Formats: sequence, C-alpha cells, structure tokens
Amino acid sequence: MRCPWGATDDDLYRAYHDTEWGRELHGRDALYERLCLEAFQSGLAWITILRKRENFRRAFAGFDPTIVAAFDSADTERLMQDSSIVRNRAKIEAAIGNARVILDLDPDLDSLLWSFAPTRRPKRLDSISDVPAVTAESTAMAKELKRRGLRFFGPTTAYALMQATGMVDDHLTGCWVKSPNTDSSSRYRSR
Repeated sequence: MRCPWGATDDDLYRAYHDTEWGRELHGRDALYERLCLEAFQSGLAWITILRKRENFRRAFAGFDPTIVAAFDSADTERLMQDSSIVRNRAKIEAAIGNARVILDLDPDLDSLLWSFAPTRRPKRLDSISDVPAVTAESTAMAKELKRRGLRFFGPTTAYALMQATGMVDDHLTGCWVKSPNTDSSSRYRSR
C-alpha cells in the first residue's frame, strides 16, 4: 500500500513517493534546492514543480548557492522569460536572495534546518486527515529563517520541507516505504 497521494498512475509522482519523499536529505546544495522548490510550489500543486524540477535545476545552476548568489538583474529577467519554470518574480528574487543568505549562515543550512526536526512520533499516522499542515517546529523554523533574512518561506512551506526531507515521517500506517524509526543507521533526530 502507498500513501493515498502517492497511489497514482503518474510514474513520476509514484517514484517520488516511493524513493524520495520522507527520506533523509542532508547537504547545503540539496537542502537549498528543496527550500527553493517548496517556495516555488506555494500556491501550486507539487506535481507541477516535480515535472519542472530538471528545468529548475538547469535554470538555477544546479541549485549551487555560490553560483545563484551571483545572479544579477539580467539573470532575474532571463528567468522571468524561461517558460520551462514557474515565472514568479517574487519567488525568483527570493531564491536568489536566499542563496546569498545561505552562504553566510552560521551554523550551516543543514545544521540549522535539522535543528528543528521534531521528536519522532511513536507510530505513523493512520489517515491523511491526521497529517498537520503546520507544527510548532515548522513555525519556529520559518520564524528563524525569516529572522536570518530568508524570504518566501512560511510555516506551511517549512512543514512541507520537513516532510520531504525526512525530518518527519508522514508516510501513513500501512505504507510500504520503510520508516526511519526502524532504520538503526538513520540520522533522524530525536530530542
């Protein structure tokens, strides 16, 4: 059994559920990519972003914050003309500005984001209606990122990031995807 949202005929969406969503993700560039994609997803269906992910990677230099931080107004205009990505000026400018902030973070992006990982649940949730959209931890993460100068990243987007990067396990009871709770090699944090 898959989670209801992953039980689809769309191969891309099903593969994302089965092999990526909810798996621990670490590393500055990988987490910067997810932070950007979750922000671009705001107000849209995730499948829209997933289908455009390779185009986003090309347009944003593989989500290398060192390169993106050097983007200028000409790059913003180039991205605004790129129909293969979501052309939202505020989101594009946030992705560029956020790259600049990430380069100066102390602690680094990985450590900062994962510091908000909540205590593991003792068991998986039973229904999609039990899955929260916002938690105290996602609210705290969004507030701290905003304080540090990151834009276009509220509590709901923060929780989606937590789900996607394995900070929380929101695969439902009965989903065949292995829980990090049962993987002794997992770096899934408990505190």
